[in-house]
Amino acid sequence: MSAPLVHLFPCLNDNYGFLLHDPDFGMTASVDTPEVGPILQALDERGWQLTHIFNTHHHWDHAGGNLELKERTGCTIIGPRADADRIPGIDVKVGEGDRFEFGLQTIAVSETPGHTRGHIVFHLPEHHIAFVGDTLFAMGCGRLFEGSPEQMWDSLQKILAWPDATRIYCAHEYTQANARFALTVDPANEDLQQRATEVDAYRAENRPTVPTTLALEKQTNPFLRADAAGIRQTLEMENARPVDVFARVRALKDAF
Repeated sequence: MSAPLVHLFPCLNDNYGFLLHDPDFGMTASVDTPEVGPILQALDERGWQLTHIFNTHHHWDHAGGNLELKERTGCTIIGPRADADRIPGIDVKVGEGDRFEFGLQTIAVSETPGHTRGHIVFHLPEHHIAFVGDTLFAMGCGRLFEGSPEQMWDSLQKILAWPDATRIYCAHEYTQANARFALTVDPANEDLQQRATEVDAYRAENRPTVPTTLALEKQTNPFLRADAAGIRQTLEMENARPVDVFARVRALKDAF
């Protein structure tokens, strides 16, 4: 069995598009559909044929290209069962605990509500690859448009249970701004300080900061570090529940 290939490319203003390719079966999925033109260009450059779309959630910059791509290619659209009414052209509905085969690759689905009510993530456990949409970002997490802090905290716990080596493909290039905020709530974190410097250097050269790894996020992402003593001291929440610390960090980021 060949390892799956992932191709990342910019879309819109700050989105990333992803093509997931199974070399053995020649199948290719677009993970979300932020912009049709760049997706078609990426497919053409690699000589890949679009067979699937995997939608993480319904927002226009994630599902807006569904119908045009389906009309052009006849691809199959797989998306969240809990939000099927808002996923254009959905063919296959999936949810918590579902697994499906993509060529020789096994895709595991987890429901991660918080950013939206029906958000899901796609995980390839055998290859330590995960497409997390807008649930988790490099040093950040999604805004709580349709869910509660408790829901998002529970969703993030599912991601935290994966192996540290998991490569996290998040959907936006928000890392530099996220780092600036993270330093305000976790200022003594030396790993975070070093990473912020590295991110500045990457972005100065217009290099992507995605994918990240779960290990790196555990060290530097304040939304995953509600138990960290430094963050609790900064927020004067030493005895608070982790979910309450998370909620405070999220509220502060919303106003940052």
